[in-house]
Amino acid sequence: MKIALIGTYKPRRCGIGSFTKNLFDSLPSEIHNSPGSFVVAINEPGSSRDYPPEVQFVIDQDDHETYLKAAEFINQRGADICLVQHEYGIFGGQNGVYILSLLHSLAVPVITTFHTVLKKPSHNELYIAKEIAKISQRVVVMAEKAVELLGDNYEIPERKITVIPHGVPEISYDRTAVRGELQLTDKKVLFTFGFIGRNKGIETVISALPALVAQHPDIVYIVLGKTHPNVVKHAGEEYRLFLHRLVKKLNLEPHVIFLNQYASEQDLFKYLIATDIYLTPYLNEVQITSGTLSYALGVGSAVVSTPYWHAAELLADGRGALFNFNDSRQLSQTLLDLLGHPEKLKMMRAKAWEFGETITWPKIGEVYNGLFQQVQQHASVHPVKKDPAFDRSILPPLKLDHIVRLTDSTGIFQHATYGIPNYHEGYCLDDNARALLMALMAYRRMKDETALRHVPTYLAYIHYAQNDDGTFRNFMSFDRHFLDEVGSEDAFGRAIWAIGYTMTHAPKDAYFQVARKIFFKAVPQFERLKSIRSIANTILGLYHYLKGHPTDDGMMELTHRLAARLYDEYRVYRRDDWHWYESLLAYDNALLPLAMMRAGELLNNEAFRKVGFESMAFLEKHTMRKGHLSLVGNAEWFKQDGECSRFDQQPVDAMATVLLFLQAYNNTGDQKYLHAVYTAFMWFLGENDLRMSLYDFETGGCCDGLERDGVNRNQGAESTLAYLISYLAVQQTFEKPANRSFSEDTDEDRDISAHSLADTAS
Repeated sequence: MKIALIGTYKPRRCGIGSFTKNLFDSLPSEIHNSPGSFVVAINEPGSSRDYPPEVQFVIDQDDHETYLKAAEFINQRGADICLVQHEYGIFGGQNGVYILSLLHSLAVPVITTFHTVLKKPSHNELYIAKEIAKISQRVVVMAEKAVELLGDNYEIPERKITVIPHGVPEISYDRTAVRGELQLTDKKVLFTFGFIGRNKGIETVISALPALVAQHPDIVYIVLGKTHPNVVKHAGEEYRLFLHRLVKKLNLEPHVIFLNQYASEQDLFKYLIATDIYLTPYLNEVQITSGTLSYALGVGSAVVSTPYWHAAELLADGRGALFNFNDSRQLSQTLLDLLGHPEKLKMMRAKAWEFGETITWPKIGEVYNGLFQQVQQHASVHPVKKDPAFDRSILPPLKLDHIVRLTDSTGIFQHATYGIPNYHEGYCLDDNARALLMALMAYRRMKDETALRHVPTYLAYIHYAQNDDGTFRNFMSFDRHFLDEVGSEDAFGRAIWAIGYTMTHAPKDAYFQVARKIFFKAVPQFERLKSIRSIANTILGLYHYLKGHPTDDGMMELTHRLAARLYDEYRVYRRDDWHWYESLLAYDNALLPLAMMRAGELLNNEAFRKVGFESMAFLEKHTMRKGHLSLVGNAEWFKQDGECSRFDQQPVDAMATVLLFLQAYNNTGDQKYLHAVYTAFMWFLGENDLRMSLYDFETGGCCDGLERDGVNRNQGAESTLAYLISYLAVQQTFEKPANRSFSEDTDEDRDISAHSLADTAS
């Protein structure tokens, strides 16, 4: 059997690195010595190491691309099982999110060992752990408490969880010889080991020492370990200096020894064997795994600890003693009792040794091997291919809670801080136009009364924003003062898109009349537009207007002239390897081919239609090649002779892509475009480069973007409306026959009374 093992790895000085190395070495010879088994190691930023030969691929922690390359490497090497060592801090991105991209790209069964299970995980931590559990055939933990937490807090079924204790190396020394070597022959030795930080509770032991020294003047407390690198980064050696000051204050200098060094495994075991009592005085219960505690039991040490989760389990049945968190008085009493009753210490060591014999690495390696065999027999090695028949059950229900939260009597606020409206940024025309479009769609598709109630609010904002010459102001502060005289052309185009849609799909005549007034007041500005995206948005508005008013020859001709301008731009920039309307792919890209397709449909113009499909194919080539939607990032975009920017991906781009492929499906009936609609929509629900959902099931909002290290958790109007418009578009595919044409909504099933009123008014 060939095993691919992912984790930090020696010579990296890291507890998980030691664990991964020991685990690999402990696997049965047919695995360990197999030429097909290998390790994928993770390097922290700026580091380079001389790894042993079993490390055949190295991931750069903060380089997302190396995770994808690692998955490709594992797949190509034909591994039978991939075993992942998971700890949030060793992977890149927010809370280690990059590991999801790797796991989703694997074509082999996955087993994941969780080294940390949090009682109260953050939103990201919870999401990542649940996603890993979904992908993994089994999740391994090292304590029964973890099984309880994963079931209660992470909703991971118990049948998927396996408990395998932390392994212990088979290292043994003569106690007398080691105590002599370390110059501890005549001492009673207390010992703590590991990275130093405030959560270690070392001050509790120091505070307990005066009572001990009074009765045992030969006692010495050794603290072995360097300050944790993250502590040094943020607080320097503040904690270590505090401990030194405390020792001096209590006159304990002869009795406390700080060894500020990283100890090898051999040195650690020498100190453990030389120790009378090993101490882990951690300050809170939230620690599910302690490798040093396992090591102490493995060599038969007497252990006294606070009752954090792992200690409470391992030290049960007399294998150790517990004292309350931060209780130096109880600790001193416990230690005095043990030191004063050598027979108790002896019995405790015996029970620890007996347990330690069961968790040596060779035995733990055999347990892992047994798990590999089970998974290999029952796992589905190859991922199930997605069927174009989209599983509707995975869609959450339509939820407008966040839109209601963002909307007041003036309009919809632009931005949110997480799920709370940000009044500081006020309102804008762009978002109120999108909100009007979404509200009309939601009412027509789902008969949602909440959406209907908000239609006049958004329409009124657009009406108020229009200048006498037909242009629009865009930004308004919270105190209802406009911040500009004339907004951007992009905002103008988005307003026309929404108003054109309203004229054909208004549920009440009053809404139609206001929209008609706005639209025709703006018409003189149409041919003055210079931005190709504004032109594209305006074409979309004309498309909807003309669907309801097909006899308006003047607007048909205007649509032709605007589409011809996009067509001419396309001819200027088109090259054999560049089928686009300008020299870069920037934002709202899919709206350009969408506008050309709709113009081609409306005008029965094959040249426009051909450009629309050709440019769509070019965009698809660069955004769908990975099997999921990978949008052009707004960070640097995609210049013709450059690299495609991968991050700061925006929900509005995903929305435009959904609408584009839906238009292609409507025009052709080709199932591949329907499949592309679903693939593009799933970008919102986690089928993206970071494998994180942007939709927040709790708030009903959508996160503002996919950034290099995770999602932007703010949930503004633009992103939430993009999700909802995409959602409503996808809903139509479940209800309409393939041979009927529909865009954001099908024109054939519009409200008859509104249609009649519109025709009469026009």
